This record gives sequence, structure tokens and C-alpha cells, in this order.
Amino acid sequence: MADQISVEVMDRVLSIRMDRPEKKNALTRTMYIAMTDALRQAEANAAVRAILITGTADCFTAGNDLVDFANAAPGESSPAIAFLQTLAAAEKPVVAAVNGTAIGIGTTMLLHCDLVYAASSARFQLPFVNLGLCPEAASSFILPRMMGHHRAAELLFLGAPFGAGTARELGIVNEVYADRDLLAEAKSKAAQLAEKPPTALRITKALLKHTTAGAKAEAMEREAKQFLMLLQGPEAREAMTAFMQRRKPDFSNF
Repeated sequence: MADQISVEVMDRVLSIRMDRPEKKNALTRTMYIAMTDALRQAEANAAVRAILITGTADCFTAGNDLVDFANAAPGESSPAIAFLQTLAAAEKPVVAAVNGTAIGIGTTMLLHCDLVYAASSARFQLPFVNLGLCPEAASSFILPRMMGHHRAAELLFLGAPFGAGTARELGIVNEVYADRDLLAEAKSKAAQLAEKPPTALRITKALLKHTTAGAKAEAMEREAKQFLMLLQGPEAREAMTAFMQRRKPDFSNF
């Protein structure tokens, strides 16, 4: 696995930890590939009954590494999309423990986890429009159905940060815990899942997802086409250049 992704199997739970704290766990192509491989390993290993995704002590992930992102060749396959597709298709239950910052894909990946727990200090954000991009991970399909059009539009249009309490109220998070208790609580939930009858658990998850699985896959593909088109466009270029130059982007000429 990549040095910045830690993978461990213990007590029938495969844990994936994003471990690049010096960059707030900003995700590179290599990290996405490592996480996708870990998910596939979990699915193929009969000894693994549940999956746990975490970050480091003070950060889940700041989202895509923008330098790595901007350097992608036009038309190149996206490891981020492959990761999201693999996560969405996971048959085994997935638990997420969100501590600190969860920006962009740090929030949208949670929509494909089964149980999500957050630290009280967790901060979420969907800044796609602010970056000259559109939503991903089928979030344009899932969020309105989870919380209604108006609240989903507010999150996606304005791209403002929101706290763990709001995330729980909106249905993104199951429960909020004190920072010091988060990982232990999330591990406890994953351990409980690992003790359940595995076939019954997988079938229950499949039944829960059955009616929307096709629509989610279509939404993810639809978003991906628009996302990749926008990524090569002038608005995204201005947003990312401004970010790297530590200035406010100027979209007045678009």
C-alpha cells in the first residue's frame, strides 16, 4: 500500500487510514489507488466482515490534492472516480470515523458508507462550485433525497463549511462523539458488525441499496463527465491558480 495510506486487518475488520497529516490528508492519485486496492482486498477476503475508514487525529481529509489534481493529463482515467465506484459497490458494511476536516470527497465519500460517526470538532464542506467544478460521487442525486432540494442546494451552491451537529441533522452522520471517544466508538460499531451473520448482513445491505443503486451509478457517471469537462475549463483553472497563489479567485469575466 502507499506510504500515505495505512491498511490493517484486525478482529475481522479491515481499517483504511488516510495518513498524510502534513497535507491534511489531501488525496493524491497514488492514495486513491491504494484505497481502492484495500477495498477490493476487503471484498475478496472472507475473513474480513467490515471496513473502517478513518483519517489522522485531527483531520479526515482536505479532499483532492489540487497540485496533483491539476497535473492530471486530459482524458486520463481518474483514480478518484474508480475509488468512489468501488466504495459504492462494496458489499460488506463500511463504517467511517470523521475527525477534523472533511472537504469535498471527504464529505461525498461518506454518502456511500453505511455508518458514519463524527467528532464534535469535525467540519464538512462541499466546495465544488467554488472551485469551478460540479458535484461528484452521485451527491447531486443523493443529497436532495436525503435532505430536500433547498438544503442540498445551499450546501452545493454556497459551499460553506458546516459542523458535525448540522451533518447529523441533515442525515450525513449517524452520531457525534467527543473527539477523544470517536475512534473507539467507531471501532466498536465495526466490531459489532464483524460479529453479525455475514451473509445476512450483506444481503440486508444489498436490499437497502437495491432501489437506488442503478440511479446512483448513472448519477455518478453523469457527474463525472461534467466534472472532467469543467476540470479542464477556465473557471477551474482560475480557482486553482488563485488557491495556489493564496488570493481570491476572480470569476467576473466568465
